[in-house]
Amino acid sequence: MRSIPPPLALVTGASTGIGLELAKQFAAHDFDVVMVAEEAAITDAAAHIARPGVRVEPIRLDLTRPENVETLAQRLTEIGEPTALALNAGTGTGGAFVTGTTLADQLAVVDLNVRSTVHLAKLLLPGMVERAHGRVLFTSSIAATAPGPYQAVYNASKAFVQSFAKALREELKDTGVTVTALLPGPTATHFFARAGMLDTRIATGPKDDPTTVARDGYEALMNGKRQVVAGSLINRAQTAAARLLPDSVLTAAHRLLTKPGTARG
Repeated sequence: MRSIPPPLALVTGASTGIGLELAKQFAAHDFDVVMVAEEAAITDAAAHIARPGVRVEPIRLDLTRPENVETLAQRLTEIGEPTALALNAGTGTGGAFVTGTTLADQLAVVDLNVRSTVHLAKLLLPGMVERAHGRVLFTSSIAATAPGPYQAVYNASKAFVQSFAKALREELKDTGVTVTALLPGPTATHFFARAGMLDTRIATGPKDDPTTVARDGYEALMNGKRQVVAGSLINRAQTAAARLLPDSVLTAAHRLLTKPGTARG
């Protein structure tokens, strides 16, 4: 068994929103942080949270491209051995699957939310297991608990992440590596604008503060919990209801929130 390296966290999707707030949580708890995002804003985001005694390294990469995932893993070998992973990068596309979205946009959701998550986990988890130490956080969503009309691929991608996290947790028990799933609800980030969903009821409804979501996620991660439904009590109620209600009811309810043109006035 190798010695445990100094605390170093990798956070993907870290330029804004939940990812940025997760990076802040790690930095506030004396982790060095590697922050990754495709936007140029990642540099300013890293500079914003840097403080004496904490190294913050921004890396600008589009993780929908497999070669960039390999590049990130290589860069990490030059920076240090991560003791915590927050595999948070994700995207979504709103609209009817057949008539309201493009194939390219839908495949980008799969490439980022699913493929890059699996790819990074496959590259980075073996080192953690070898060292018998590590904390892994997957950002899923309460969307994982129900099929999502007008977000069909997004909800399916988050259901994949949720199932993947649960399976890995079982495989890795007794290795010293814990796996935690973070399930936020609607959160005040750029997600809905980027997904083209500003004309929907869910986009104009109440949202959680990403700072609160990230704090809930960080605390659950450090405590080795299986999962945390972050944010408001409504999110926890919705997650509990999803275990009891039939899919026909869940999909009908989701449709009311995500169908284009349903925005509250």
